[in-house]
Amino acid sequence: MQNSKINTSSEFIKRNKNFLGLDINFPVFFISSGLAIFFSCIVLLFPEASGDLLTRMRVFVVAQFDTLFTASMAFFTLILLSLIISPFGEIRLGGEESVPEFGYFSWICMLFAAGVGIGMTFYGAAEPLSYYTGVFGTPLNVTPLTEEAKQLAFSATIFHWGLNAWSVYAIIGLSLAFFHYNWKLPLSIRSIFFPLLGNKTWRWQGDLIDIVAILATLFGLATSLGLGAQQASSGLLYLFNLPKNLIIQSLIIIFITSIAIFSVYRGLDKGVKILSNVNIVLGLLLLVFIITAGPTFNIVVAYGENLLSYFKNIVSLSDWNRSADEAWYRDWTIFYWAWWISWSPFVGMFIARISRGRTVREFITVVLFVPLIFSIIWFTSFGETAINQNENGIGALSEPVTDISLVLFYMLDNLLWPTFSSIFALCMLVLFFVTSSDSGSLVINTIASGGKDKTPTNQRVIWAIIQGLLAIVLLVGGGSYALSAIQSGAISMALPFVFILIIATISLLKGMYAENYNKKLEESDAR
Repeated sequence: MQNSKINTSSEFIKRNKNFLGLDINFPVFFISSGLAIFFSCIVLLFPEASGDLLTRMRVFVVAQFDTLFTASMAFFTLILLSLIISPFGEIRLGGEESVPEFGYFSWICMLFAAGVGIGMTFYGAAEPLSYYTGVFGTPLNVTPLTEEAKQLAFSATIFHWGLNAWSVYAIIGLSLAFFHYNWKLPLSIRSIFFPLLGNKTWRWQGDLIDIVAILATLFGLATSLGLGAQQASSGLLYLFNLPKNLIIQSLIIIFITSIAIFSVYRGLDKGVKILSNVNIVLGLLLLVFIITAGPTFNIVVAYGENLLSYFKNIVSLSDWNRSADEAWYRDWTIFYWAWWISWSPFVGMFIARISRGRTVREFITVVLFVPLIFSIIWFTSFGETAINQNENGIGALSEPVTDISLVLFYMLDNLLWPTFSSIFALCMLVLFFVTSSDSGSLVINTIASGGKDKTPTNQRVIWAIIQGLLAIVLLVGGGSYALSAIQSGAISMALPFVFILIIATISLLKGMYAENYNKKLEESDAR
């Protein structure tokens, strides 16, 4: 079995083509990049029709597959929690003698910078506040501006960013790391399916899996880049009175993509790792500032309250029979599940690349629970500050805010050193923007090259450019509904990939069972 795995995967790697200086898996690279560019051209040529089509696709997917998304996220979470306490938890990624490549601090920093940086900055204050005020509806149809609404505002926010969210990253990350480091298969999404597909993994069936993974990742990244561009544009409006329009947002994406290309040239250790560490330091400084300058006592007390409230309401929020708050559930929860699913190839592979030497138990515990703890601290600090300003009639947040990209800057405006803190937040957002783009380029390039770590730098540059292009065309195609168009793209591409995730989970369990069984046989023979 072991020789079969090595021989067939080696043949697959040899199949890759050197074309115009590119070291690529020919069909995966050209079909995925071609489809992304073709889509971009269609949106630019027919923006109104494209925006309408994206909206219709989103409505259809959300209405018909909301139960699938929610049930799948619960399934992934339960499987991972079971693995922690199972004998499989003792498996070490890379073998018994393997040691971690990165220390805990750098490891966790890179997890956050790649996984949630832009989103947590964008939604940190806005999401709890909007649920509390009911400006876009309320979770479980609770009455807005009540104590119950406040509790559910934080429960729902943490629910979207906690265990369920990171379970989808952990499933892909653990699967890739296990089959790459332990079974010596290429670092590509297709490798996860070897226990089920056998040698078909290296044929057109595997090509199809990798193509869907790349397209899902591109749309997931475009969603984050689009959100980041909107908030950066809001910051420029607030600080320098620059107009908030598609031209400015497109220029922001072009500027960020240019910086990302420079980081891509420097690679994982000299580029992404350094920027990730800087990002986390900046994020922690902003967090400490919010805790200190905001309602400190209320924030600290709310940490424990929100943790308990999260676990109290997690079952109700996981229910997919949601007639009471159907509109809110589909606009928020289903969007988040689709967003995480579309990001999972990118974040999962990135986590896999930096997690060699960790045990399965250590991997799952850190990837699930460290982000949960950080999410509680982050969203409580920002959300409690924003809600406190609303309750006390302070500044612009005393009234419902429909443009959520402005909430962070409105909140900072009522704290110490508003101009300085807003510039600081804007710089942090830009760096998160860069790390998402460059690490995304590294991951997509790995998939498109058949799992190779070392490839010509210009390949990574091509993917960075395509990411930026896709984010721009979604903004342009959406017009006045740009945010909706961006979200629609992520949701539409998440649908095919959720089926891949479910099958991948089954394949992972089968592979771990085989690993454990062979280990016991070896131990028995040794005795």
